[in-house]
Amino acid sequence: MNSFVSIADLTKDDILHLVHRAEYFEHNPNLKTLEGKVCATLFFEPSTRTRLSFETAINRLGGRVIGFSDAATTSSSKGEILKDTIKMVSNYADVIIMRHYLEGAARYASEITPVPIINAGDGANQHPSQTMLDIYSIYKTQGKLDDLTITMVGDLKYGRTVHSLLNGMSHFNANFQFVAPEELKLPELYKQFLDEKGIRYAEYTEFSPEIINHSDILYMTRVQRERFADLMEYEKVKNVYVLTNSMLKNSKDNLRILHPLPRVNEIAYDVDENPKAYYFEQAKNGVYARQAIISEVIGVN
Repeated sequence: MNSFVSIADLTKDDILHLVHRAEYFEHNPNLKTLEGKVCATLFFEPSTRTRLSFETAINRLGGRVIGFSDAATTSSSKGEILKDTIKMVSNYADVIIMRHYLEGAARYASEITPVPIINAGDGANQHPSQTMLDIYSIYKTQGKLDDLTITMVGDLKYGRTVHSLLNGMSHFNANFQFVAPEELKLPELYKQFLDEKGIRYAEYTEFSPEIINHSDILYMTRVQRERFADLMEYEKVKNVYVLTNSMLKNSKDNLRILHPLPRVNEIAYDVDENPKAYYFEQAKNGVYARQAIISEVIGVN
């Protein structure tokens, strides 16, 4: 595993290996296995949880962090092309962790440098490190990964976390329920992928109690304003689904609610105190999953 660009590049065994590595780091978070290593975080797009959890993962393992969180402060604002930025940073770092607004940017970066690239999100395409922390969270809360009903709600068209999680969980005989307005339905490309894999799924526009009560994992997403060219279209769908505590009344005991965060209005604050709410713990799991990914691509134990 030289670079970590797409969850689709990983086999089932690769994913399970990273899950168990994350579990190891949760019990041993402060090892110094990255001592002497320099990790560059290049965030061409805003981020809070992803950037901070990557930097926490590096610091806890004894590595050093260089990079930027605002592309406006870099030479890209002067017109420097991505190739030149990557080539330049490759001279300074042992690994590059990159978030970019263009789909395919991470793949391109991995092809022009010998330094491992970790994709921290590329446009509406992929978010594989989020997928690993999602899968680790599912494993922790359910005690298994196989034969689960996973309900995804909200922005299934532009949601890169949704797209990546479909790929990752396709190895584990999941049953998917998709809840989205017509404007934000899962793209045909991903439905074709599920059909080819023989994976069960159903699509809904109504967020009904029956759907919630049948779920093992409820994966909520926000409608992403930054993906809409037409703000009127965004206003039309932004509050279409809101999960409240009363909606969980008859849900399964093992149900856990995940969200890649940030949330806007799609999860009411009264859900936070429900023991089935897991999104803040899910964010914490990001540190362990990213420790596993960084260690793997750099090649340290």
